[in-house]
Amino acid sequence: MKEDRVAKAVALFKEGYNCSQSVVGAFADIYGFTHEQAVRISASFGGGIGRMRETCGAACGMFLLAGLEKCAIEGKDRESKAANYALVQELAEEFKRRNGALRCAELLGLSKKEPIVSTPEARNEQYYVKRPCIRMVEEAARIWSEHLEKQGQKE
Repeated sequence: MKEDRVAKAVALFKEGYNCSQSVVGAFADIYGFTHEQAVRISASFGGGIGRMRETCGAACGMFLLAGLEKCAIEGKDRESKAANYALVQELAEEFKRRNGALRCAELLGLSKKEPIVSTPEARNEQYYVKRPCIRMVEEAARIWSEHLEKQGQKE
């Protein structure tokens, strides 16, 4: 099942969804979300959060899923907050280990001088050749699948 989820995330990306939407969308049914709800809640995290090239959107998608898995339902629940933060930190470290960075700009090899623009690039053959985004989506989905397996959860 793990590779099915990974393939679903990659397929969503190839359909034009952003990196975060692709990761969250691949697992939405596990958490009772519709496809539309999944792409709506994760829409703003693509392109390194609003295309600002900060934290990779695929990793942000993983972190959104972590919040669904472990979180504080009550504001004073420090133990659950700590469990969520520990999980996010573990996921982030694994993502960095596999990909070399967590920041979108670093993953894309962009300089700090490049302007931030809101318009996404057209998805064409050159886009997929020069951008490692499919690989980031694939790795984030794989890391999340592995986490679920480790927890003994069925996908």
